[in-house]
Amino acid sequence: MMGTLARVLAEKKIPTHTDRFRADVQGIVENVEGVLRITRILVHYSLTTPPGNGEEARACLDHYIEGCPAAMSVQGAIAIEHSMEVKERSARETRGVSPC
Repeated sequence: MMGTLARVLAEKKIPTHTDRFRADVQGIVENVEGVLRITRILVHYSLTTPPGNGEEARACLDHYIEGCPAAMSVQGAIAIEHSMEVKERSARETRGVSPC
């Protein structure tokens, strides 16, 4: 899922280097009729973007999942909830920093 979101962000020229993009993932296991099952996966992304890319990054979160093989493989059996915290770097922070 993280790789699919990174690809969608890259298509918008939003960098996802390891120091700028991370995911915290939690699997919820429940007893369903006597059998332990993963019933939900909670994914929280944290992304630091160049100035002016925050809204576009948030928009990517709304549609990336349809292109994710892992998510589409478990859809219907496991609920997936995702969220993203986006921090835009200031222009001052980006001076001297390569866009790649």
